[in-house]
Amino acid sequence: MNERYSRNRLYISPEEQRIIKNYPILLAGSGIGSNIAECALRFGFENITLIDGDIIEVSNLNRQNYTNEDVSLYKAESLYNRLKSINPEANIRYINDFITEENLDQVLDNISIAFNALDFTSNIPILFDRACQEKKITVLHPYNLGWGGLVTTITPDSQNLETLGDENNINELNVVISASQYLKKSGKNMDWLDTIIMNYKEEEELLPPPQLAVGSWLVAGICTTLLYKIATGKSFRQFPEFYFTSIME
Repeated sequence: MNERYSRNRLYISPEEQRIIKNYPILLAGSGIGSNIAECALRFGFENITLIDGDIIEVSNLNRQNYTNEDVSLYKAESLYNRLKSINPEANIRYINDFITEENLDQVLDNISIAFNALDFTSNIPILFDRACQEKKITVLHPYNLGWGGLVTTITPDSQNLETLGDENNINELNVVISASQYLKKSGKNMDWLDTIIMNYKEEEELLPPPQLAVGSWLVAGICTTLLYKIATGKSFRQFPEFYFTSIME
């Protein structure tokens, strides 16, 4: 096994390490995607495409994988530089642009797994999922729940987020509420999450959801494990099932 991954031994076989090295993944959104990308790269995924037209803001630094020196720079390009500083030989590409209906097909060329970490400020996240299902690309949706992490996987043959309602009304909150209701039916104590949801709904200003670094890194671990499972042909949960982890239960 390559010295870089020698401490992966016993967890990952040399053959699996070879498989994941060139497995092509796309991170659409370099917010929570910034944490996922680093975890995946250190794990051994070296074929990564990043796309995001956003600029780094100070408010991102409480949870996203950037430093104060990155503020006002493009997220995708800054993340590219960080990843290349970790592994200069990795095949990493970046696009400083937002995903649109016009560039969607091109962005998805030669991709096996995509992360949909796009903001639900338009119907682009839904169009992204549709295009991935048509192209037989598996999509992971990561959600930072502050004290917890939630990830759901949409495959070419699974259900998708459109089962939650009209495409123009689907957003991160819908997904989290649906997951919270499911967890409560399973007997899990989700009072802390319900309180956050209620307080968020009651905020007078229209603000992005509150998030913590804890949730970002929990999600990164879940996503990297799922990448490994999918790439090496192991079983995994598909939407509407999901993965959730927190020590606040």
